[in-house]
Amino acid sequence: MAAYGEMILSRVVDEGVVTPLIKYGITADDFATQAEKDAYTFVMRYAEQNAGRAPSYVELAQNTEVTYIPQVSDSYEYLRKQLKGQAAKLNLRDYVQCDFAQKFTEEKDGNKLIDDAISDLIRLKNRTNVRANVGVSVVNDTQRFLEEYERRKAGESFRIWRSKFATINREIGGYFSGNMYTWYGRSGRGKSVFTLEEAIEAAFQGATVLIWAMEMSEFEIYARAYSSISARSDVGITATIDGVDYAAGFENRALLTAQLDEAYMTGFKAFLAKINEIVPGNIIIRAADHEDFEDRSVRALEADILATKADVVVVDPFYYLDYDANTSRTAGGDAAATSKKLRKLAGRTKTVIHVITQADEVKDDKGEDGERELRPPSRAEIKKTKAVLEDAAAVFGIDTVARDGLGIIHAGKGRAGGEDATAEILYLPSYGIVREMETGEAAASQFTNVF
Repeated sequence: MAAYGEMILSRVVDEGVVTPLIKYGITADDFATQAEKDAYTFVMRYAEQNAGRAPSYVELAQNTEVTYIPQVSDSYEYLRKQLKGQAAKLNLRDYVQCDFAQKFTEEKDGNKLIDDAISDLIRLKNRTNVRANVGVSVVNDTQRFLEEYERRKAGESFRIWRSKFATINREIGGYFSGNMYTWYGRSGRGKSVFTLEEAIEAAFQGATVLIWAMEMSEFEIYARAYSSISARSDVGITATIDGVDYAAGFENRALLTAQLDEAYMTGFKAFLAKINEIVPGNIIIRAADHEDFEDRSVRALEADILATKADVVVVDPFYYLDYDANTSRTAGGDAAATSKKLRKLAGRTKTVIHVITQADEVKDDKGEDGERELRPPSRAEIKKTKAVLEDAAAVFGIDTVARDGLGIIHAGKGRAGGEDATAEILYLPSYGIVREMETGEAAASQFTNVF
């Protein structure tokens, strides 16, 4: 085995400074033998006690068991690459012969064994990975920007998926690929409805959407989706509510309970027959009642994203994910670590990830007539974890009063602007109608009770 460890240590003592060891990220773990590891430790300790100077070759020879090699002329870049490559090979040998061999004997689930091996191998690779440069230069690497600009212009590496709600497009700019967006509200106020509407909107733009629905059954999502899609598609249904006619979809409750009027059933089947023509994209569901939906880790989500080639992802809700281990030993550390992984996953896969979480239950505000008023929760009312707010590009607090057909979306944070922007929503999900009200509708809504 080539003595790259001895070569790099010998060059360091010849030059009299340990700076190259620090600059090139060389650590004791990179050396092949215990003698070399001990020599590295001696050199670094000597430098700490002597203003950064390296020991002489005489001191190296007297205090360590490595062989000094005079006049090493190979570059540090070359020596580092060879040293770390050698370390990677030895680490892999030790892993296969020890850790993996033990896991192979003890672990009964082959899929888990493979997943663990992948994680271990990535960790080993990162330990000995050689960086060519640190970051990029705004001054010298301008061509990188121009190339990425053209890719984005062509929609190859970056996309903006438009929201169904005009206020979000105007104030936030839509949803940028590579980002995570968080939706929060109190229980039963429509978080899943709003995010499903955004998922369907993306599919109408040609996106492949992956929904991890960890609370709802497959059939529930089918019913909601078909009601919403049909309401957008002019299927000839009109809902008259408080004297106002709305273009509606097939009634969600009738679909869910299999009580659709026979007069509508023929039209519904005709609608399903041409839904591929209506929706340019696709919506793929992983639902709570799917027997094979056991692994709900971020790693499993990434596998599903890669398998489906998803552009937009909905995680409903965040707190039903399999959290990462709480290595920080702090309250909420497991959720925080999982949130950071989700944020990184969005960037790595260039997807838009919508995440749902829950706000604390509070005493409802009521008007003079005793009816509950719309009040989106504040960021301080997040129930399960604050991390999904901190890691998100934008967060949306929502509230609805279903009996009045009203809803509200409040942007509690916007990295690209739009903080405190509010959208007033016509909220009639039973008829597939969830849309932002126009100015006149919003003004009239305060005087209208639709039921």
